[in-house]
Amino acid sequence: MTIPTHTDKKPSSLIQPNRREFLRGCAWTGAGIVWALVGGIPQAFALDEAGGVSDGAALASNFHFVQISDTHIGFNKEANPEPIKTLQEAISKINALPKAPSLILHTGDITHLSKAAEFDTAAQVLKGLPSLVHYVPGEHDTLDEGAGKLYLERYGKGTKGNGWYSFDDHGVHFIALVNVFNFQAGHEATLGADQIKWLANDLSAVKHSTPIVVFTHIPLWTIYQPWGWGTEDGDQALALLRQYGSVTILNGHIHQVIQKVEGNITFHTARSLAYPQPAAGAAPSPGPMKVPADQLRNYLGITDVVSIQGSHSLALVNSTLAS
Repeated sequence: MTIPTHTDKKPSSLIQPNRREFLRGCAWTGAGIVWALVGGIPQAFALDEAGGVSDGAALASNFHFVQISDTHIGFNKEANPEPIKTLQEAISKINALPKAPSLILHTGDITHLSKAAEFDTAAQVLKGLPSLVHYVPGEHDTLDEGAGKLYLERYGKGTKGNGWYSFDDHGVHFIALVNVFNFQAGHEATLGADQIKWLANDLSAVKHSTPIVVFTHIPLWTIYQPWGWGTEDGDQALALLRQYGSVTILNGHIHQVIQKVEGNITFHTARSLAYPQPAAGAAPSPGPMKVPADQLRNYLGITDVVSIQGSHSLALVNSTLAS
């Protein structure tokens, strides 16, 4: 499968797709692709039929972590009336990896309606994961009367502001950004001046050679403004990150895989574990998209990120629940 790539730099040897062609080509990647940056250009490597990296030793011998997103516990509509079941399938897939991930990132929408019972159920199911989970909220996690109080009571301890924080693991600096408070459907998200100031202070202590992974819910870059698929002040955060040699930005929200590369920054959106959404502009509005039941698991999945010794960039492995 050939996936178009996008970069602000336009070498004459590359044919640059227009926005519509880029989104059409990248919105639905198949299972079993490992992305790695080689000389600043993303290259794809196939997975084997069992869902492992074709270079079988890579996963077992290197630091890696898993991203899951948009579990939407409490959702019960026709698109997927059993999101708990598909989450459990994802957990089984993670537990079956040849090496347990060092950590797991959940990029938001843990619940569907921010109900206490939904958070309780999610916590119970997610206990089945083999590693520590780090969270950021989605807009569906801030619908309670306290506007995110239930999320922050569970996951906000030790964080700043509305839940942003950072930590280091295996030489990688992880930054959790929150862009879902004061969310309005159809409008781009915001980080806010306080969080951007905190980010600048946090990065001031990070060496420029340190790999950075930023994880948030709504994309920091604008994918489709009419649906609010972007962050209004995301450029301010990206300006701070561009001076670092290797930056990977992971998010959820749009329930499909799109990747973009700008210099040393790789942007990567993740599939949901609950239900698919239409590609940008392919429907009157975003929202749960019904697909044939026997095809649903082709649209749901996880991302495994591998730090390979001797490589400056991170390799991303996308796999569906069907693979």
